[in-house]
Amino acid sequence: MSQKIHPTAIIEDGAKIGNNVSIGPYCVIDSDVSLGNGCDLKSHVVISGLTEIGENCVIYPFATLGMAPQDLKFNGEKTRLKIGANNTIREYVTMNPGTVTGAGETVVGENGLFMVGAHVAHDCIVGNNVILANNATLAGHVELGDFAIIGGLSAVLQFIRVGAFSIIGGCTGVDSDVIPYGRVKGERGHLAGLNLIGLERQGISKDAIRNLQRAFKTLFGSEGTLEERIAMLEKDYGDDKVIRNIVDFAKAKTKHPLCQPQKKL
Repeated sequence: MSQKIHPTAIIEDGAKIGNNVSIGPYCVIDSDVSLGNGCDLKSHVVISGLTEIGENCVIYPFATLGMAPQDLKFNGEKTRLKIGANNTIREYVTMNPGTVTGAGETVVGENGLFMVGAHVAHDCIVGNNVILANNATLAGHVELGDFAIIGGLSAVLQFIRVGAFSIIGGCTGVDSDVIPYGRVKGERGHLAGLNLIGLERQGISKDAIRNLQRAFKTLFGSEGTLEERIAMLEKDYGDDKVIRNIVDFAKAKTKHPLCQPQKKL
C-alpha cells in the first residue's frame, strides 16, 4: 500500500484510505470516511461524516465535504454523501450529506468539475460529467443530469430538475425544471433555446438536431395543452431517442413546472 500522508494531517481511526492516496498538509479525515485509490488531497481539506469518495478524485484546499447539512430540520442523524470517481473539486467547494426527511444521502456522479466555491446541498442527485462553475449552488433535493453545466454565480432552487446536456448561464436563478438539452439564462431563468453547441460536441447528428428543434417548437407552442403537445411529440417522434428523453422528462410528476421560453411583448 503506497500512501503519501503529510505529518500535519489528522486521520481518525477507522477511516478507510485507499492505495496511492496523497493527503497534504492540515487535512482532517473523520473516522467514517472512505477515500478511494489514487485520490489527491492538496491541503486543508476537511472530510467528515459517512462520506465515500471514489477513485482518483483531486480535492483542492479548503474544500469541505460531508459536514452537517444546512437544513434546520437536521438533528445529527447518520446520513451519507457518496462521490464518484475522477472528480475535480476545487477550492472552497462544499458538499453536504442527505437528510432523513429526504433520500438520506447525497449522490455525486463521476468525472465532474466543481469550480471554486460551488455548493451541492443535501439530498441532491448529481450526474456524471457535470460542471459547476465558480460559486454555482444547488439547493436541497436538486437533480442534475449528466453533462449539465451550471454557470458561475447561478443558483438552482430546491427540488428542481435540470436535465442532461442542459446549460445554465451565469448569474441565473433557476426556479423551474429545465428540459434535457435546454439552454437557460436571465436573472430569473427562462428557456432561451437548445444547447446546440453541447449537442454538436456530443456527436448528435444535424438531422437529429433539426428534429429536436422542431420538437422544441411543438412542446412550447401555443396549440392545445401541454399534455396534448407531449402526446403529439410521442406520436410524431416516438422512435427518436433524443426527443424521447425530453418527453419522458416532461411527463414526470414533480413539484415544479417546466422552464418556459420568454414571452414576447
